[in-house]
Amino acid sequence: MTIRIFVTGGTFDKEYNELDGTLYFKDTHLPEMLKLGRCKVKLDIRTLMLVDSLEMSDADRQIIIEQCRKCRESHIVITHGTDTMDVTAQALGDAGLEGKTIVLTGAMIPYKFGSSDGLFNLGSALAFVQTLPPGVYIAMNGRYFSWDNVRKNRKAGEFEELSSR
Repeated sequence: MTIRIFVTGGTFDKEYNELDGTLYFKDTHLPEMLKLGRCKVKLDIRTLMLVDSLEMSDADRQIIIEQCRKCRESHIVITHGTDTMDVTAQALGDAGLEGKTIVLTGAMIPYKFGSSDGLFNLGSALAFVQTLPPGVYIAMNGRYFSWDNVRKNRKAGEFEELSSR
């Protein structure tokens, strides 16, 4: 089994500019993270965009949906900013991508900061995408959530279920 990874940006891939204190995108950190995690899973990685999820447009989401629809792999991980990850998950869920297991993940702290949750979340997403049935999910902090029952709790800084089923 090959897992397709689509990179879209988010805190996961941000760099820190020491001169002016801003965060910016240079390139994805995914290959470095996978090497550090000693990943042995067969992967096909594609960068679709490097954007902050607060700046992600409906057109960007349509690109993600179309790329998921046309890729031959049935197991897909999407790295994404956490602020609108649930919005993209909803769009993917509504798109009716039959037979695909899609897991979105990200980080609250940039990988390059050293104290990031990104490496753990990436590993969790790779495990969940191999074991969950077809559908759209968010994987954060060792948990997974169905696309239609999740939100980001901005006060707590974590994802949670909308209701227990």
